Amino acid sequence: MNAAESIAIALDAVRAQKLRSGLTLLSISIGVFAIIASTGITTALQNAVNMQMATLGEHSFLIQRTPTLTFGGSWRKYMRRKPITLEQARQFRDRMTLTNLISISNTNPSYVIKAGQTSTDPDVALIGADDLYFNVNAVNLSEGRPFSLHEGEQGGNVAILGNDVVVKLFPRGGAVGSTVTIRNQTFRVIGILEVRGGVMGQSQDNRVLIPMPIFDRYFTWEWDRSVDVSVKAASAEALPATVDEATGILRALRGVKPWEENTFELDTNDALTAQFSGFSVALLAVAWISGIGALVAAGIGIMNMMLVSVRERTREIGVRKALGARRAWIVRQFLIESVTLCQLGGMAGTAAGIGTSWAVTTLLRNTGMQTLVFDMPWGAVIFSVVICTAIGIGFGLYPAFRAASLDPIEALRYE
Repeated sequence: MNAAESIAIALDAVRAQKLRSGLTLLSISIGVFAIIASTGITTALQNAVNMQMATLGEHSFLIQRTPTLTFGGSWRKYMRRKPITLEQARQFRDRMTLTNLISISNTNPSYVIKAGQTSTDPDVALIGADDLYFNVNAVNLSEGRPFSLHEGEQGGNVAILGNDVVVKLFPRGGAVGSTVTIRNQTFRVIGILEVRGGVMGQSQDNRVLIPMPIFDRYFTWEWDRSVDVSVKAASAEALPATVDEATGILRALRGVKPWEENTFELDTNDALTAQFSGFSVALLAVAWISGIGALVAAGIGIMNMMLVSVRERTREIGVRKALGARRAWIVRQFLIESVTLCQLGGMAGTAAGIGTSWAVTTLLRNTGMQTLVFDMPWGAVIFSVVICTAIGIGFGLYPAFRAASLDPIEALRYE
């Protein structure tokens, strides 16, 4: 019996035992689906985060009271820290010697921006920034100009709008030179930010920038007056020394004793990427372990199906052995059938996994994460094919050897 006939017999077994075969193949499909879908979605997210981090500015780092990414309940410890005040940030900037590219900013979410009778949804991020914000954070303008030195240090009722706000308030253009209102304060629009897309589900275009002094005067929350400090080193080689100097100066300004840990967070782009990578690896590990567990459980079902098949085809096996079939031929036949069953479930799981990862990637991209691009998880697909083959062989060996070891006389007399 050749391989094609063995595959046909396996397909006939699936049709003859629809419920049992369906449950077993479903288990295989779930395992493969978990592996491929999780890999595809996580890879796309990781690539998007890497691209976004690359646009935040070369050899730059961010100093803030709390970490950018937090997992678990440790946020309580961070919220007990004293804020980094605007005056403290200015003293820090004046003491730094290795670089003068230091920007002070702060952000508050959920603002309504008005222009005439039109207003945005209450979800616009309001950012207070100085004149160096654009250089340090690699923020570009598509139209207009950035804040001047005077506006960044002394203030002024001027604003720079993100693209989402411009589309909402000025659909016919003409934003630059117009006025907008934010909480009873009127601002003249002097620029429009270049489109940046989204990262981690958050649009980078749904924001408005105003000078830091004005932000601190009118829009800082009383319970959280902490500012963020962005620092750009002179070069990639100077980054470690700049980080060390910044850490020492800020510890001194905040009165941190030598044996105490920092009361602030200093995050480089590499550190943020590494944090998200660790989170991604943890998610992948859970998905892969669950998927492999489902595949092993499915392998037990495959072995049960093959044992039932051996019992039902005992007379057939006896006839074949009486006509001269070798043990190796019978073992090969049952192994081919076992692998075929596993690959059927694997193909269904592969199709579902690829389709789901593509659909999720497309949905996230359409909701703001423009940098998210579907990447075919070839590694996971190849692994799934290999693991399904291994499970088919591993759990099919016992039924195959049991069939091959049948005594032909006893098999022919089996009813």
